[in-house]
Amino acid sequence: MAGSPIKFGTSGWRGIIADDFTFSNVRIAVAAIAEHVLSRKRTPTLLVAHDTRFFSEEFARTAAVELSSRGVEPLLCFVATPTPAVACEIRRRKIDGAINFTASHNPAEYHGLKFSAADGGPALPEVTHDIEARAARLYARTAERKASAFPSSHDAAAFEQVDVAPPYLAQLAELVRFSELKTKAAPRIVYDALHGCGAGYLDRALAEHGVSGWETIRTQRDVLFEGSGPDVSESNLKLLSETVVAQKAPHKSKIGLATDGDADRFGIVDADGTWISPNHILGLLYDYLIESRGWKLDAARSVATSHLLDAVAATHGRKVHETPVGFKYIGQLILKDAIALGGEESAGLSIRGHVPEKDGILACLLVAEMVAARQAPLDEQLRALFRRVGREYWPLRTNLHLPQEVKSRAVERLKSDFSEFLGRRVAQEDRTDGLKLIFDDGSWILLRLSGTEPLMRVYTETPSQAESARLAEEARAWVFAAAAGGSR
Repeated sequence: MAGSPIKFGTSGWRGIIADDFTFSNVRIAVAAIAEHVLSRKRTPTLLVAHDTRFFSEEFARTAAVELSSRGVEPLLCFVATPTPAVACEIRRRKIDGAINFTASHNPAEYHGLKFSAADGGPALPEVTHDIEARAARLYARTAERKASAFPSSHDAAAFEQVDVAPPYLAQLAELVRFSELKTKAAPRIVYDALHGCGAGYLDRALAEHGVSGWETIRTQRDVLFEGSGPDVSESNLKLLSETVVAQKAPHKSKIGLATDGDADRFGIVDADGTWISPNHILGLLYDYLIESRGWKLDAARSVATSHLLDAVAATHGRKVHETPVGFKYIGQLILKDAIALGGEESAGLSIRGHVPEKDGILACLLVAEMVAARQAPLDEQLRALFRRVGREYWPLRTNLHLPQEVKSRAVERLKSDFSEFLGRRVAQEDRTDGLKLIFDDGSWILLRLSGTEPLMRVYTETPSQAESARLAEEARAWVFAAAAGGSR
């Protein structure tokens, strides 16, 4: 019998709809989660949420029925709900966690399940390993594998239906200075929901606080996401860029904001339509929060994230905590009130006093506030920051789709020690997550397998875009050469 397909990656379990992400397998995953929470508490309560993907409501209803049948009380979100709002509600109600049906930024054919812990953050590895083990045992027992009957809306009618929007929006009001967005210097905002569940949240926040001069695009549900995925990548935000440029407003008074499928990631487009790297946004926002809030605290970043954050921290006499990839590690530092901001290069961040989970809605609003307060577009702010820290930082992520044999050989080769790599002297090796080599000029490269997709990711950072791209291409050639038995 084949092994269980229920495996938790960097951010939950994801699979292809009707292939491995089926009603039968969802029931097994939910049953395993129920077993886990029941092992810790006699009468647990879990929030059940979903995004805008195909069959999202049906998967959520199935989960609620399964939980109830096993003695776990479900609270069912009755509309598509952003991941950060789920985290906020867990903490507000002081319940035992949440099951959230979302595949985040992945293409339309994917669906997924995230399990959040009682602290509101993504479940830590020891928890997901336990759930995986329980799921594997349930999967192996064919008697437990129920037929994949289509769930009726009546099946979940008896469960408490909850609206998490009001308390979440109230939380945003405590973190964002909406007054800055109502001044004459405030930029005209275009918000792109990418057909995800940020619609009705970010735009509602602007409306409730009396912010004017904004518009929305792609707020309606589209389970095919226009043929791609709800990712906040540069290519996916072309329409947002065009819409920003077309705005009849002064050149420096415009900004584009975007959130991904479950609104835990952010995308930013500058006044001239240029997509701004999330890495650069992290450095700018950390600097702005210290400046505007007076938070003399450290920052945190994943091992794959720009060292611009480190340079900003140094200018303020602070340091940066490095974590493996996965926001669950940064979230623990948020809970301890040890950092002002924590972020990942994959467009996720949270700040002091907020949830230990990525929040794309908050990130977008803070960027808009920063542009209004500083009265300068992001490219000007970034150039000024580079001058202040004394160096430019240009990170790049490249995805390598590798045949299994190439991947296996390359991974084995990466276990070697390197004093030199691609003709560059290695000053430091970092194996926090994959292999990161920091060169003597401060540039670096990281090679690691993706925790959410069948890829090897190559991260590079140098003082110029051209050099970062060149290093990435050299690394790609090295991976294939190493797999074939080539040299360093």
